[in-house]
Amino acid sequence: MRRFKQQLTENEIVGILRNSTSGVLSLCGDDRIPYGVPLSHVYDNGKLYFHSALIGHKIDLIRQNDNASFTVIAKDEVHPERYTTYFQSVIAFGKVRIIEDEHQKREILGLLGRRCNPGDPEGLSQEIQHGINRCLVLEMKIEKLTGKQAIELVNHQ
Repeated sequence: MRRFKQQLTENEIVGILRNSTSGVLSLCGDDRIPYGVPLSHVYDNGKLYFHSALIGHKIDLIRQNDNASFTVIAKDEVHPERYTTYFQSVIAFGKVRIIEDEHQKREILGLLGRRCNPGDPEGLSQEIQHGINRCLVLEMKIEKLTGKQAIELVNHQ
């Protein structure tokens, strides 16, 4: 990173991934045209997890090339008087794969579901049972993480 003073620590980066609920998954697209898609996610133990429809452009691209990045914008405060924003953002780089094992798929759907509704385990179990065969679960194994924040946030910490 060129502006190392603005670099977030690994703990700050992981905190952002754990606390954020969505970001943009970027894939290598057809004809070298990048493809980015907003997705809900959950971070667990060095990996990002997503759920998806069974078919679609995203799945086609993952099957062709598993390289990906995932971007989260954690803070984006507009400061018009300074003609800027005070931001925090994270980019994870890695490989995406489709989870085939049904037990692992259930566990990850549980992580994703508890993220949205932590207080209804019975309802979540029913939702997983009802939808498990109508969705895919994606795992992104993170190989590299970067995080950056506006210099104004660094100077006020």
